[in-house]
Amino acid sequence: MRRLAPLALMPAAAFAVHWLRYWLAFGSRAGAELQAQGHSYLHSVVPWIVLLLALAAGVFLRALGRALGGNCSLPRYTLSFGALWLVCAFSLAAIYTSQEFLEGLFATGHPGGLIGIFGYGGWWAFPAALAVGLVLAAVFQGARWVLREVAEWNRGCSAPGRRRHVVARAPRAVVPKPPVPLAGGWSGRGPPACGC
Repeated sequence: MRRLAPLALMPAAAFAVHWLRYWLAFGSRAGAELQAQGHSYLHSVVPWIVLLLALAAGVFLRALGRALGGNCSLPRYTLSFGALWLVCAFSLAAIYTSQEFLEGLFATGHPGGLIGIFGYGGWWAFPAALAVGLVLAAVFQGARWVLREVAEWNRGCSAPGRRRHVVARAPRAVVPKPPVPLAGGWSGRGPPACGC
């Protein structure tokens, strides 16, 4: 479930790209254009998107609780932040293109083909995908950073009853003290004569 939590953010990001594309193209008339082009079904999708966002937030909070306990078993991304951003943006652009293509086939009032995808300001979807992809990559990297830092911080702090790991150090070089002259019998004179 933990590995699928980032995927739960993708529908919300795709919805944001779709809405942002219409807002950039039509401004205050975006709602009317969405309805005229057969996008009225999107209102029924919003509760499911909110449910997925809540699921992702719950998984993050559970992982944060584990990190507060000192447990953090997150694999590191092999992608840099820039590469992750581009992957997110490309994925969102592909989702938008697929969605518009399917809407052109099945939605009443939606133009079909390339006009339905790129026409009527559809090219705005690609700058929108870059912007939302940047936010999505920042959320992914930020969540991992927070969990890793909390786990590392908590490992350094020792709570009562928690065993602390002690690192054994090599002993320092031992330098013997010079002997005290009287203790070694080196006083320069012999013991006092006994009156026997």
